[in-house]
Amino acid sequence: MKFRWLITAVLSGTLVYPHSFVSSEITGNDLPDFGDSSGSLISPAQEVELGAAFMNSIRAQATLVSDPEIDGYIRQLGDRLVANSDAPSYPFTFFVVKDSSVNAFAGPGGYIGIHTGLMLTARNESELAGVMAHEIAHVTQRHLLRAYESANQMNLPTVAGMIAAILLGVATENADAGIAGVSAIQAGNIQRQLNFTRANEKEADRIGIQTLARSGIDPYGMPSFFERLHQSTRLYGNSMPEFLSTHPVTTDRIAESMSRAEEYGHGKELDSLEFQLIRVRLQVLDSNNPQTALKDYQSRVKKASAGPAEHYGLALAYWRNGADEKAQKQLLALMKDDPDRTTYRTALAQIQLESGQTQEALSLYKDTLSLYPGDLIIGQYYVAALIQAGQAKQARAQVQKMLRNKQARTAGIYKLWAKAASISGPAWETNVASAEVYNLYGSPKLAIDQLKQALNHKGLSQYDQARIQARLKELKQILAARQKR
Repeated sequence: MKFRWLITAVLSGTLVYPHSFVSSEITGNDLPDFGDSSGSLISPAQEVELGAAFMNSIRAQATLVSDPEIDGYIRQLGDRLVANSDAPSYPFTFFVVKDSSVNAFAGPGGYIGIHTGLMLTARNESELAGVMAHEIAHVTQRHLLRAYESANQMNLPTVAGMIAAILLGVATENADAGIAGVSAIQAGNIQRQLNFTRANEKEADRIGIQTLARSGIDPYGMPSFFERLHQSTRLYGNSMPEFLSTHPVTTDRIAESMSRAEEYGHGKELDSLEFQLIRVRLQVLDSNNPQTALKDYQSRVKKASAGPAEHYGLALAYWRNGADEKAQKQLLALMKDDPDRTTYRTALAQIQLESGQTQEALSLYKDTLSLYPGDLIIGQYYVAALIQAGQAKQARAQVQKMLRNKQARTAGIYKLWAKAASISGPAWETNVASAEVYNLYGSPKLAIDQLKQALNHKGLSQYDQARIQARLKELKQILAARQKR
């Protein structure tokens, strides 16, 4: 079996908030005004611009996980927490960085990165959610903007690249990565600004614990995870978990956060099967030795404590080792007890597709979509499968249906649209979809070129011409504003 860790046609993307045609920008007016006594923080429009430049730098310097299941889980958990935060309308974006270090970070504009190492180290969902709620609080309390205030005095791409390099460089032990050409003094100043004060950390703990409780998640997840990291420092020595480098944890802070959690009590959700399944998926799919992973899960399922997560891990391990029939048998057994769980269904359909059982896979995807209409993870898998099965016209129709949902307007789904349109036509749609991909990856100039090519195609209706021209105008304004800064 030819297993692909990164699914070529289905990529994780950044949530975007469109205006007219297929816009991927948001304006400063869309952001809530949190207010500030100093009145000197950067404006909402500048925050949007800095955030977009920051994310472009992250994409250039890090490897992002593009597995739809893993990426989708983090986004859904993040959205749940944001909905119960002090700023539920703030446009946060959550993504997963393929890095074994125990780390997470919040960037300008509400971009929050979670390292795979953190997901694997967390024992339950409340611990993972605790870290995410803490990072969300740093954003909602404007700790970040106070740190980035000096960005007004520097070139936007430069400061965004420096911030991204420092946040990622901590994990790679190369804090100067990506900051070539910038003085060490400037880099050092921003590095110091990124280190939150003790007051910032305590406030983020307090607000984060409140968010956990409001979300129905055990608030003890945050202090318990911090305590485990703190206790592990004596084992790590100088190589302590990266999260502690930027978020120092003291015994007093742990005690205070534990006291905060006690105000809400237990009785909340500690864990979820979905977290355990995603954690197992990450372990197996990211393993450098598929045979070792298989032996590990063959041993795990023999234990009396073995549950669905262990059997799901065994199915994935069989798949990675080319034992498709055994993998399908494991998944079918899981579906017998839990027939509607999408994680089992999509895995089975993927295996069927790669095994040449194309019609069975398409039927399973279609049936799953009927159970969960509008689900973006299933939709991406289904569109990619339709294209692979030579049904590009149906794939195009499906992806256009998905794009009615604002949250679907990601680079991965735009790429699927471009691919389907390139096969089935019309050709101008390939240019339009490609333009949105270029814009999401920080290249409005290339996006403009694509839209100009789209306008050159014959047979465009007046309505389509008007939409493309309106989007072209928007992108030109975006480009002009960036060049001006």
